[in-house]
Amino acid sequence: MTFYKMFMVGASAVLLLLIILGIIPKHHHQSFPPSLLEKPRLLDNYTMALNKALLFFDSQRSGVLPRDNNISWRGNSCTRDGLTTAHKNLVGGYYDAGDAVKFNFPASFAMTMLSWSVIEYRAQYEAAGELDHVKNIIKWGIDYFLKCFASESPIDHIVAQPIPNDHYCWMRPEDIDYPRPVSTCQSCSDLPAEMAAALASASLVFGDNVTYSEKLVHAAKSLFQFSMDHPGTYSILGSDAAKYYDSTNFHDEYVWGAAWMYYATGDPSYIEFATKKDNADFSGAFGRVTDYAGLSWDNKIAGALVLLSRLRIFLGRSYKEVLKVYHEQANLFMCSYLPLSSQFSRTRGGLILINQEDPHRLQYVVNAAFLAALYSDYLKVSETPGILCGSDFVASGILRNFSKNQVDYILGKNPQNMSYVVGYGIKYPLHVHHRGASIPHNGIKYSCTGGWKWRDTPKANPNTIVGALVAGPDENDGFKDNRRMMNYTQPRLAGNAGLVGALVALSGDGSIRINKSSMFSFVPAAKFPPPPPPPTPWIH
Repeated sequence: MTFYKMFMVGASAVLLLLIILGIIPKHHHQSFPPSLLEKPRLLDNYTMALNKALLFFDSQRSGVLPRDNNISWRGNSCTRDGLTTAHKNLVGGYYDAGDAVKFNFPASFAMTMLSWSVIEYRAQYEAAGELDHVKNIIKWGIDYFLKCFASESPIDHIVAQPIPNDHYCWMRPEDIDYPRPVSTCQSCSDLPAEMAAALASASLVFGDNVTYSEKLVHAAKSLFQFSMDHPGTYSILGSDAAKYYDSTNFHDEYVWGAAWMYYATGDPSYIEFATKKDNADFSGAFGRVTDYAGLSWDNKIAGALVLLSRLRIFLGRSYKEVLKVYHEQANLFMCSYLPLSSQFSRTRGGLILINQEDPHRLQYVVNAAFLAALYSDYLKVSETPGILCGSDFVASGILRNFSKNQVDYILGKNPQNMSYVVGYGIKYPLHVHHRGASIPHNGIKYSCTGGWKWRDTPKANPNTIVGALVAGPDENDGFKDNRRMMNYTQPRLAGNAGLVGALVALSGDGSIRINKSSMFSFVPAAKFPPPPPPPTPWIH
């Protein structure tokens, strides 16, 4: 072999070795930063469902929509609300369910629940890429509430917009051409107290915007004062609101609203009011219904007790005695959710049945799931191993497992193998009781009765209302995907808010928990009067 051939063979061998060792780059490949070569993070089921559940609120917006609303079949609607009356601009807000009514009472509860979830689980929202989205959702609702009463104090009335005969019509909100009258509430406590809770909780969400946050606190103070000065329930007015959201009492809104006012202001008079005997003893908020643990738009007791117990769990000190009874009752609520209690029955598929008189079952389930997951996190962060349920010790993780089991049922782990969150999973309701979703977005305007053909058609909705939590199954795990059967297929604003809370509490890999100081910016270490005498235990 000649020297030349020996050189070429050697050079080829060296070149081959360099390629194998990766020293010489392969020029036909583009180089990327290491971060771009990593596998994308897989989202857990709860985060994926959360992304969808928030979209429901975008579908429910009224007024002039933002450019990034991202719901292709929705447009501007009811842009003259309030302007044709002797009142003022009432454009905006949210439609409650499948109709075009803006019910302030459940909408306020929905915004309060969303704000609570953001305050506790801000890091989870950030991890899911949804923090700005949920804040925009809350602000859309809060800005509408600010239009419903005079900005100056004292407030002498609240306006709302229930629509007589609205349920008779089946037409897209964008096509509404009938009158939308305004009602006035002058002697009521529950509605302004709930609205005050919404504004107070939102003030904590938007604490980084000092001007806006202070505006919300000022308005919340005026609303709560109005609620104390004008006792009564808003639903006695006999309006359409009473037909669909009949408030049974106002003492629970007093306790709930006062708790949120305390967190937003640090004024100890609100805690004194929340623990006042007339509001908190068995003749007031704690004695009005049988399903005490059924947190809902009408019954805030379970939520109020968890909210008040937070002070005692994390701060102790002067809160230990005044809130002792409330903390004990919150523990009993948590016990009632577990199978070891006989307080609530379950379907064969495992769904807890709370407030069986209301066929819209899932709204109570998601609220219970949120409270249980949140309370479990309270226990974990405070390094409390669990609670006593009678003679049984219950570890904090069992409460979280209850929450997961209920949410898993809703997401498809049920006898129907159906997700009750529209757009999530392979099988979900296709005939949702919702006017806008059931009528084609084809440029044709249908009258009130002209749209009945879309209400009554056996065909699936042409528009998918992604993220909507429907009313849910019956007590036998049965479900009828029928647009006319609203007890199965109608979504509601308040129900979706509870769903969002439960999903964000369970989302992620479990490494992120609540920030125990997130709600204590304005809370002082104050002295309070002695607690009221403990009521008779509710759970046996």
